[in-house]
Amino acid sequence: MDPLHMALLLAAGLGAGFCNAIAGGGSLLSFPALLAFGLPPVTATVTNAVAVWPGYLGGAATLRKRTGPFRELLPRLVITGTVGAIGGALALLAAPPEVFAAIVPYLVLAATALFAAQPWLSRKLADRQSDSRITLFVGVFLGGMYGAYFNGGMGIVLLTALALGIDASAQLLNGLKSLLTVAVSTTAMIAVALFGPVDWIAVALLAPACLLGGVLGARFADRLRPGVFRAVVIVFGAGAGTAMLLTA
Repeated sequence: MDPLHMALLLAAGLGAGFCNAIAGGGSLLSFPALLAFGLPPVTATVTNAVAVWPGYLGGAATLRKRTGPFRELLPRLVITGTVGAIGGALALLAAPPEVFAAIVPYLVLAATALFAAQPWLSRKLADRQSDSRITLFVGVFLGGMYGAYFNGGMGIVLLTALALGIDASAQLLNGLKSLLTVAVSTTAMIAVALFGPVDWIAVALLAPACLLGGVLGARFADRLRPGVFRAVVIVFGAGAGTAMLLTA
């Protein structure tokens, strides 16, 4: 194996785990690195789904204390996200990704715009006495389906769904989002590990770096003030969506 490619995978894994722990979009680093490693696109996609999983786990473990206020709600949200992820994993394995991949940048940018407008939208929903729980569970289901089908930007999609359905700071919701990303990515990882052409050598290099990046990214996010964290998420989401659009 070329030492340059090894260094590229390690750096990409560290960056991917860091980004995913904050807002998502880490696959924009890890997926191109796998392509540069010489993997075909389909193999790179399923390998990436397995390799980034430890990063989500590291971020969730670091932010587990943030989930305390949502203990009663958490099991239902995890089930909802997992059911959505099962649908997304089935679509990933059965359907050609070209059409969906074409609209992914717009989905990420739309989710970022919704997240930026979330305080205003939440007030409007409250004024109209809309059921925020319906918005919450529908959003988490769709976020789970999206995340299992296409990992890039999953964090911003799920964080937007949570922010529209739960009255809490985005930084507090980040812990809940981290647990949901573990549930969704675990579902996708199992599906592709069993039925997809995973390159386990690349996983062995990328996964530990993703784990370290996830822990570091979660610690960084947890130390930011709520307003700064919201701004960082918006910047990450806009950057990820724009990068996807330019490389589509």
